[in-house]
Amino acid sequence: MDIGVVQAGFEIEACIELDHNCCATLNENIKREGRATKVYEGDIRSFDPEIIMKELSIKKGEIDLLFGGPPCQAFSQIGKKLALEDERGLLLYQVIRYAKALQPHAIMMEQVKGLLTAKDLNGVSGGVFNSFISQLDNLGYVPKWKVMLAADYGIPQLRHRVILVATRKPNGFEFPDPTHASSDKCGGLFPLLPYVSVGDVIADLPSPVLKSECSIIPDNSHYDVTPKRDRERIHGVPEGKNLSSQLHLPAEQRGNLTKKDTTKFLRLNRQKPSNTLRGGEIFYHPIEDRYLTPREYMRIHGFPDSYVLRGPIRGRTGSVRDLDQHRQIGNAVPPPLAKAVAEKIKEIILCHKYTNF
Repeated sequence: MDIGVVQAGFEIEACIELDHNCCATLNENIKREGRATKVYEGDIRSFDPEIIMKELSIKKGEIDLLFGGPPCQAFSQIGKKLALEDERGLLLYQVIRYAKALQPHAIMMEQVKGLLTAKDLNGVSGGVFNSFISQLDNLGYVPKWKVMLAADYGIPQLRHRVILVATRKPNGFEFPDPTHASSDKCGGLFPLLPYVSVGDVIADLPSPVLKSECSIIPDNSHYDVTPKRDRERIHGVPEGKNLSSQLHLPAEQRGNLTKKDTTKFLRLNRQKPSNTLRGGEIFYHPIEDRYLTPREYMRIHGFPDSYVLRGPIRGRTGSVRDLDQHRQIGNAVPPPLAKAVAEKIKEIILCHKYTNF
């Protein structure tokens, strides 16, 4: 989100981030871009917004935009959907705590679609979200929300996320109109551009550096760590297909995969947008027997090539304590989507300031 918000013309005073590798990534890019953003590393609940405001010489009502993306696992459709029974779900309300202290002109938040129907502690479907927007209303904000598809804004990825924007009354905010659509919807009075495909954004990249050739991850993160066995297992899987559906391949190659394993050992299609990039499975290159590199993930997510990642790159079955580079991307908001929304927020903020709202 930071990248898109900066591209929209905002200056970021501070970030709060728990993961050590993510903080290293943030600090590296802040340094390279010559920004003065301060990164607070740790659990957001352990920080006092009043102290942060004092350290940054910020007074109530001076901040234009408070934005963030609380952890989504508690509300994800592919998780256990424990909502508020998962302590990560409670982090949603840190937005309220910081809004009370900062009193920003606007708030922007990103979450998975499951938030809209998540049950509260009384078992009421949608109760979590209704409680959240009620608290925003009590603080004097008018919340608006929309399920936005990244592909509609020029990002080669079929990623649906809820974007919530709350501004002070009166609220003239409107979400940005889509700029792209599927080919069958590109005609009409106001024609849209066709969806950007995976091939459109990764075709010009050179062959990646192999882990066997170099033990140091290059700054561009175009680095191939695919183990020999995973190269063997993806071999013979057609473009755009997954291994579990290829019943003609040997049983030992398919292993324990079932027909439900549609995102495991999945090749992307060069002619289409990608499936949603997530923190778990790493997708495979459309025609080569290897994982997509973090740089290819970044292209699919809309990151600029100047942006660098810090932290390890793990294999599909490997594990690391903090977020590896693929998961940093999978957890991120596509920068062009954040920019499109932030630009609309900026218009409203400027309108309010110049008309004394």
